[in-house]
Amino acid sequence: MSAAAATATAAAPEAPKKKSKKLLFIVLGVVVLALIGAAAALFILKKNTAEDDYEDDGHAPVEQAAKNPKTAPVFLPLENMVINLADPGGNRFIQLGLTLQLQDAATETAVKAYLPSIRSQVLVLISQRTADEMLALKGKEKLASDIIATISKEMGYAMSTEGEEATRKKKSKAAANPVQAVLFSSFIVQ
Repeated sequence: MSAAAATATAAAPEAPKKKSKKLLFIVLGVVVLALIGAAAALFILKKNTAEDDYEDDGHAPVEQAAKNPKTAPVFLPLENMVINLADPGGNRFIQLGLTLQLQDAATETAVKAYLPSIRSQVLVLISQRTADEMLALKGKEKLASDIIATISKEMGYAMSTEGEEATRKKKSKAAANPVQAVLFSSFIVQ
């Protein structure tokens, strides 16, 4: 048996060589570098986002004033209108969708009572404009303020200019115009 044991030991494979840990270190190095890169990218993104919250002059972020839910505005959409514009040749028109931002539900009821005359006056107001006026940003802003002035005049609300507003605040406690804004829901010039 000793001869058989000697042959078995001689025939047995040699002990396996230790594998190189070089590949393991390379893989771990790549993973660590990837994690460091991801952390650096996250840090830079957070820093840029925080800088965007600050005003250009470096002050703290501007806080938005919370709106009082008790005085939430009411929105009154008007029917879409198609109006010929005052361009030479008369071949330009506008399709316009308006929504009025009103102070409260009582104002909405009052505006609805005057709606036919308001709509007529808005149509006349817009028909006096050209396509170039309507397409310019200043033209849209002027149109919105003119519509507010038209509605205010029709309903008997006092319209004030910027200079008069400071005087009005000092002299009387007149209510602010309940027509807060004109919003464009559709604006197509052809």
